[in-house]
Amino acid sequence: MLCSMIVLRSHRNTFYLAFGLAAWHAPASAQETVSQSAAPAESEQPTAPVVLDGVTLFRVRGFSAFPAENRAAGIIDRITALATDQTIPADSIVLRETQLGSEVVAGGQRLFGVVDADAQLEGVPRQVLADTYRNRVAEAVQRYRHDRQGTVLWPDAARALGAILALVLGLWLARRALRLVRVTLGQRYRHRLRHVQVGTVEIVRAEHLWQGLERAISIAAWLAALVAAYITLNYVLLLFPWTRALGNSLSAILLEPLATIGKGILRYIPDLVFLVILALITRYVLKLVRLFFSRVSSGIITLSAFEPGWARPTDRIVRVLVIAFALIVAYPHIPGSGTDAFKGVSILFGLLFSIGSPSVISNMVAGQSLAYRRTFKVGDRIRVGQHICDVAQMRLLTTYLRTPKNEVVVIPNQLIINTEVVNYSTLAGQGGVILHSTVGIGYETPWRQVEAMLLEAAARTTGLQAEPRPFVLQKTLGTFAVDYEINAYCDNPQAMFLLYTALHRNILDVFNEHDVQIMTPAYEGDPAAPKVVPREQWYAAPADGASSSNGPKKADEVVPRVVTL
Repeated sequence: MLCSMIVLRSHRNTFYLAFGLAAWHAPASAQETVSQSAAPAESEQPTAPVVLDGVTLFRVRGFSAFPAENRAAGIIDRITALATDQTIPADSIVLRETQLGSEVVAGGQRLFGVVDADAQLEGVPRQVLADTYRNRVAEAVQRYRHDRQGTVLWPDAARALGAILALVLGLWLARRALRLVRVTLGQRYRHRLRHVQVGTVEIVRAEHLWQGLERAISIAAWLAALVAAYITLNYVLLLFPWTRALGNSLSAILLEPLATIGKGILRYIPDLVFLVILALITRYVLKLVRLFFSRVSSGIITLSAFEPGWARPTDRIVRVLVIAFALIVAYPHIPGSGTDAFKGVSILFGLLFSIGSPSVISNMVAGQSLAYRRTFKVGDRIRVGQHICDVAQMRLLTTYLRTPKNEVVVIPNQLIINTEVVNYSTLAGQGGVILHSTVGIGYETPWRQVEAMLLEAAARTTGLQAEPRPFVLQKTLGTFAVDYEINAYCDNPQAMFLLYTALHRNILDVFNEHDVQIMTPAYEGDPAAPKVVPREQWYAAPADGASSSNGPKKADEVVPRVVTL
């Protein structure tokens, strides 16, 4: 009961009482049994370091109710308070034996205690361990006070400043020396470099060799500068007690990640070699695929039932399949591919791709479909919606069109698939594409005369073909006029706008020459006399038969010309 009260009233002795009472009340045989069974557990007991100014003095253990980290933090606070108090000399640190263990005290104040469990952890007698701890604390207190004296700090500050200035000066001189080395090497050896080639096949150009040498020199210079900066920084940090802990751990901070990376690289060397070989094989397979389809596109290699225009889209599909196959083979060998983090990132990217790429995929499929459907090719004159343009480029996602005004129109392939497309160039070389224009002429003008004038206007237009012959269609018998449509063949769709302009000019000239008015009617009232053509005017010039000595032909004597549309 008394022992329990002592544990409750004295928190600072909790740890020592817990171990001491257990050893005090247990029978000897039980102690032996417990010590034998607990030996493995003690060896695995977590410990925490007691550190002062970056120097580890010793390590302490804890138990479930008082972890080792809390115990070490309390000891550090008390040692720091002792070192800060200049009134307590360092040689006043002594040992004091108690029933529960050994205590390290200074100036009558307890710093920490050492019990048998601590000695068992180190494998030495408790008194020896406690005396070793006392000596380490005394040395640390003396060093703590010494390093903070003005007579020590000012010379250390001068050393730190000198080290920094030496680093800056050294880097400046090294930069100038590096520049001089580059100039000297360039003047003496650059012109001596030759291309690396096997037979007539050039492997590496001399310019690339020189660029590689310059990069190697730059990398070596940067590494040297980083090493010098690291040494200087570590030296400066170790000079001052406030930064000494960082200086002692600087190597671990910088080198442990590199060591971890190096160990990972060594562990994954077989997989990396496999990935490199797979990448090289994939690269050369892609080159062979591109070479093959380029030969098919140029006509050097011909395949039955395979259009040369299909070579480029097929090349894209085959390349995607090759890359996909290579990724499937490479995935198990990618470092970290089996980790949950890698799988999570893969799922995230897959989700983002599936959510944000429907339009991209649809345009890609539409682009491939356009290539295989042979809707148009580069250079064709087409109409898409309201745009009449020439096809400039056909990409996987979009098609680039150039207007006659030299404007670029970019249209997504999916929109082209869902829109009516008129291709003026497909049949232009097989008889020509028909250009047509409509005029409205009053009923008082003979239709034969109108057709003859329209044909004469077409004949005057340079660029329209004489064969097949132009022809005229009477499209409608309108309310005020007859709509005549002149149709003429053209084998150059890119000139259609210029040809339309020339045709319209000639129509105006021909109609003006024969005093025939092109109607722009608006209804106001019926005329006093009916608008009919007298029989003797049916073949008015330039219609055929106007000057015939036998008089005008009858309507049934006119032989119609059959035109295939």
